[in-house]
Amino acid sequence: MTFSLELPEEVVTIRDWVHEFSTKVIRPVAAEWDEREETPWPLIQEAAKIGLYTPELFAQMFFEQSGLGMPAIYEELFWGDAGIGLAIMGTGLAAAALAANGTGEQLGEWLFPMFGTPDNPRLGAFCSSEPGAGSDVGAVRTRAQYDESSDEWVINGVKTWATNGGIADVHIVGASVYPDLGTRGQAMFIVPPNTPGLSQGQKFKKHGIRASHTAEVVLDNVRLPSTLILGGMEKFEERIARVREGKHASGQAAMATFERTRPIVGAMALGVARAAYEYALEYAGQREQFGRKIGDFQAIAFKLADMKMRIDASRLLVWRASWMQRNNVKFTSAEGSMAKLYASETAVHVTDEAIQILGGNGYTRDYPVERWHRDAKIFTIFEGTSEIQRLVIGRTLTGLPIR
Repeated sequence: MTFSLELPEEVVTIRDWVHEFSTKVIRPVAAEWDEREETPWPLIQEAAKIGLYTPELFAQMFFEQSGLGMPAIYEELFWGDAGIGLAIMGTGLAAAALAANGTGEQLGEWLFPMFGTPDNPRLGAFCSSEPGAGSDVGAVRTRAQYDESSDEWVINGVKTWATNGGIADVHIVGASVYPDLGTRGQAMFIVPPNTPGLSQGQKFKKHGIRASHTAEVVLDNVRLPSTLILGGMEKFEERIARVREGKHASGQAAMATFERTRPIVGAMALGVARAAYEYALEYAGQREQFGRKIGDFQAIAFKLADMKMRIDASRLLVWRASWMQRNNVKFTSAEGSMAKLYASETAVHVTDEAIQILGGNGYTRDYPVERWHRDAKIFTIFEGTSEIQRLVIGRTLTGLPIR
């Protein structure tokens, strides 16, 4: 399939449907849930009831040929509100890990429990970062040991910054099985609902995306059947054998998941940036100073021009990377990192400029741009900081072990 900037009719229909949901359901209560700093279960349930928060839609967009379905949905949801959008779609990262790395049996058994039902929605959580291992994935200290006598994995450790951590029904957890092999000795595990030993630790009070639950996940002698290692025991041991023989082995599951989802994070940031730009544009056409609309002043018009230009450039990068990922076109220049990096920094820039255009009004909670500004910053941090993205891009371009 060739890359096209024309969205398929199916994607356009779903995009417009999600935009309507964001307009009518999310935006009217966004400020309230931001202040409450609680998981917006009524909105998650509403999304589930209309078919927005379902494994069927996830699968439909995951396999949609253009690759643009997922970014279109995420852009519109996060245009509504980033915190609520992440609360509704935060399960997507765990689902993506399962879809990309799990066996067919694992996907069939655990995808639906991540979402639950419209009457009783559930969540999934992807647990990778640790208190001492954020960007440095090789520093993971959570350990998984295989107990041959019981044919079980025993996992101990603490995960942090986990979206839906502790309140999810299904957790996908990264752990080190062979610490001497660094990241190549790590694996991901499926932790089912109500597994003894798994508990929520500290819940974080955040600068932005406050409607999304972020917490530590504590694993204290968590015991799992051997079948719950993501991808299967046989595949994992084959990979370890290749590594010990000095042969090439497929990438570590957590990093592979991040590479697949980076364009989606770019789409999230794009939605926030677009929301702020549209609001600032409308404000500039109404607000008067010195007897003229402020949009008539070159200083404001130039800001709006740069904001729009960066938003459109971000969308092109996100769409290109999403199309490449879906159609198995290799990222030769770290295109996924490019999309995430540029879109996230665009969101910070555009929301900052939106506050500047609104002046004092923009700094108050009576106007939504200050919330969008708070929400935007996280995109330059989670799923790989801007510095890490530049490192990935630089290494890819030069082929050198840049530090």
